[in-house]
Amino acid sequence: MPFKDFYKQQHVSGRKYFALLLDPDNLTEESCLNLLTLSKAHPIDFFFVGGSLITTDNQQHIIRLLKANADTPVILFPSNSLHIDKQADGILLLSLISGRNPEFLIGQHILAAPILKASQLAVYPTGYMLVDCGNQTTASYMSGTTPLPYNKPEIAACTAMAGELLGLRYIYLDGGSGADKPVSPEMVAAVRKSVEVPVIVGGGINTVGKARTILDAGADVLVIGNHIEKNPGFLAEVSDLIASYNVSLGVNR
Repeated sequence: MPFKDFYKQQHVSGRKYFALLLDPDNLTEESCLNLLTLSKAHPIDFFFVGGSLITTDNQQHIIRLLKANADTPVILFPSNSLHIDKQADGILLLSLISGRNPEFLIGQHILAAPILKASQLAVYPTGYMLVDCGNQTTASYMSGTTPLPYNKPEIAACTAMAGELLGLRYIYLDGGSGADKPVSPEMVAAVRKSVEVPVIVGGGINTVGKARTILDAGADVLVIGNHIEKNPGFLAEVSDLIASYNVSLGVNR
C-alpha cells in the first residue's frame, strides 16, 4: 500500500502498520537479503531507509536490492538533501518541529525542493519530534537541537497540534537510534488525542511488550530499526503482533 493511501484510510479502519527502518551504514548485502526473506514470511508495510549520519555510499545499493526483491514501498528517511534517491517510492519530508534549528525546519527543504519537484518521488510532509529517551542520540547531536522532555506530554501534544495546523500530514515521535527506552505511552496518547493525522512512533522499542504498549497508547505506525539489525528474529515478533491487532479490528494486513 502506498504511504498516501495509508494517510487516507488509517482513520477509517484504525489499522496498525509496521515500518522497518534500515540504516544503510549498518547493512551488508547479505544482511539486507536476510531481512527481505524474513519480511516475505512475516510481512511489513513500509521500508524506511536512511539515518541521521550516513558515512558510506551504500544507500543506493540497499534501495536497489529492496526494489528488486520486494513490492513493499521504500520510503526515504533523510537527514539532509544529500540523501535523496530517486529509486525510492517516496520520501518523508521531515520538518524538525521539536527543535529551533532553522536548517532542519526549512533550510534543507529549500535545497531539496527543486530536486523533489523534478523527481517522481511521492512527498510526505512530516512533523518530526525528537524525544529525550535517556541518551543523546545522533539525531539530536547532528541537528543541534534539544529533544522534547520525556515527562512533558503536554508540550509534545501542543507541538504536534502546531505541526498539523501548519499542514503537516504525519507526526513522527522518535526516541532516536540507541534510545534507552521508547517514547512514553502518556506522550503517545496525548499526541494521538491532539491531532487527526497519523502518528508514527519509533526508537527504543526492543521488546514485544514495549511495542504493545506503544500501539495501545495510539500509535498508528510502529517503526523498528536498530534492534532488528541486532536481532533479525524480532521482525517476525513485531509483524505477528501487528497482525493480531488488525485481526481484532477486522482489517486486512
